[in-house]
Amino acid sequence: MDDDKFLIHVEIAEKSYGLWIRRSDEELARKAAKQIQNKLIQYRQKFPDSSVDVKDLLAMVTFQLSMSNLQLEDKNDTNPFTEKIIQLTDELEMYLKDK
Repeated sequence: MDDDKFLIHVEIAEKSYGLWIRRSDEELARKAAKQIQNKLIQYRQKFPDSSVDVKDLLAMVTFQLSMSNLQLEDKNDTNPFTEKIIQLTDELEMYLKDK
């Protein structure tokens, strides 16, 4: 392992997982595990029936977090703005050449 990496343990669905991560990512990794735990608790409250398997709950959590991630990616997509700036720059350069 990298010298920069170290082992942490996070708990998800009442199971401990050991992860080798960079020290700079520790807070993010712990927040991610906490977010998963919180979402799992929400789904357990929505579906208190003990017949719902934890794997199904984790699948729902995964789906919800993936949807949120994709929505954020769409919001942060700067390609349309970059393309418009390039277009406007080209138009401005053509206008200034004609002057």
